[in-house]
Amino acid sequence: MNYSFIIRKATLEDAPAIAVIMQEAFKKYMLDTGLSGTMDALTESLENIEADILEKEVYIALIDGNPVGTIRIKILPDNTAYISRFGVMLDYHNIGIGKSLMNLADKILKTRDIKKVSLHTASKYRDLIRFYYGRGFYIDSTSTDRGYIRALLVKEF
Repeated sequence: MNYSFIIRKATLEDAPAIAVIMQEAFKKYMLDTGLSGTMDALTESLENIEADILEKEVYIALIDGNPVGTIRIKILPDNTAYISRFGVMLDYHNIGIGKSLMNLADKILKTRDIKKVSLHTASKYRDLIRFYYGRGFYIDSTSTDRGYIRALLVKEF
């Protein structure tokens, strides 16, 4: 059997699939970190996702045409970037989807001569912190502005 794996720029038609990926990935994020309540990623509308597709670099990963992961990259005016809404469907964890999405982000940022990228994650989420460290990020600072200890991770090129 042949399998195909591609990552491409998201289109407006991908918004519903991206919403499904966000729901699954961020519910696991909340469960794994012991967070209660809700998160912005779980309450965003299709219109919010569509706006991001138009305003940011939004990519979607597909296996055999099925959406399995996504990442958003915002290029900032100071020539840095910010990664958000990075997630992979649970059945596709630990097979390289997340690494591939992050490798693509690196490639895009390097070709645009971006020297620094940042993102936030729960500092207590050991698996994600380990994942990001493996991709060259480091913890720059922490804050509790969202009701939990949130780490700002930075990667310099």
